[in-house]
Amino acid sequence: MTEIEKQYVRTFSSSSGKQVLAHLRSVTVERILGPNVTNDELRWWAAQNALVHQIENMIKRGGNLI
Repeated sequence: MTEIEKQYVRTFSSSSGKQVLAHLRSVTVERILGPNVTNDELRWWAAQNALVHQIENMIKRGGNLI
């Protein structure tokens, strides 16, 4: 485990950190886009999802808290 992975665990292991991560997930990964979404909107959504998944992966590698 690297030091940065430990820092992700420390950051998101508190009650506040878990609430923030849940909020980030709800406005990105769990968001449903309508059928009229543009290519640009879809790319933006995918980038946001990738960032949230990166955070979750760092937490998992640092010590599974999710």
